[in-house]
Amino acid sequence: MADPAGVEYLRTAIGSSTADTITVAGRDLPSEVMGRLSLTELAYLLLAGREPTPGERLVLDAVLVSLADHGLTPSALAARLTYAGAPEAPQAAVAAGLLGAGSVFLGPAGDTAQWLWDTLAGTTEPDDEVLRAVAAGAVAARLDAGLRVPGLGHPIHKAGDPRTPRLYELAAEAGLLGPHLRLLREVAIAQEAATGRPLPVNGAGAAGAALVDVGVPPGSVRGFVLIARTAGLVAHLAEEAAQPIGRRLYEEVERRAGG
Repeated sequence: MADPAGVEYLRTAIGSSTADTITVAGRDLPSEVMGRLSLTELAYLLLAGREPTPGERLVLDAVLVSLADHGLTPSALAARLTYAGAPEAPQAAVAAGLLGAGSVFLGPAGDTAQWLWDTLAGTTEPDDEVLRAVAAGAVAARLDAGLRVPGLGHPIHKAGDPRTPRLYELAAEAGLLGPHLRLLREVAIAQEAATGRPLPVNGAGAAGAALVDVGVPPGSVRGFVLIARTAGLVAHLAEEAAQPIGRRLYEEVERRAGG
C-alpha cells in the first residue's frame, strides 16, 4: 500500500501498535505472549520466525546463562566507569559495556558461528569423516593465512573451558548435537595436529556453534550474546550503586600514571 504521494509505507514484522493493541511477531502481546513465552523463547521467535522446541529452549537458555557474566571483564569495567561518571544514565553505562564486543571479548561466539557456517556452506548432513576433512582444510587455510582459528583457547581456562563440555552434554541430551558443534570439535583436533599445540574449544565458540545448530542466524549470534551480557552488566551497575569501585579504579590508574 502506498500513501497519496506514491511512497510505500514502512513495515516490520517484529511489532506494531495501535491505540488499543500491541502486536509482537504477529501475536497479540497481552493475550498470546505475556505469561506464555519467556524472554528466551520470544527472542528466538523474533529471530527464527517460530517458537523453539523444548530441546532448543534448553540449549538457548544454557548458552545465555553461560555468557551472562565473567567478572570484572573489560565490558564490566567500561560499564562501571561510565556509571561512575554518569550515574543518572544507566543506559549509557550498559551501552558502554556492550560497545566493546569484538574479536577479543564478547564477539568470538559470533565470529566462530559465522566461520563455521561459512565453512559448512553447501555440505549437507556431513558424517564424522567428512567433518574431519572439512576441519583439516579449514584449519590449514586459517594457519596459512596467519589467522587464529576461531573458537579455540582461553586466556584463563588454558586446560579447558568448564562451560564447553556442559554445552556439548546438554546439546547431546536434547538431540541437538549438530554439525557446527561437531565440526568445532574436529577443528580443535585438527589445530592440535597441525601445530602440536592443544587449544581446547572455548565456551564462546561452543555457544556460537550451538546457536547456529538450533537455528539462530549466524549474523545474529553476536547480538544474541549481547542479550545475555546485558543482564550481567545491569547487575554490575546495581552493585556499583551499592558498593562503588569505579571511582577507586580511576583514582588508582591516575595515581600510577602520574607516578
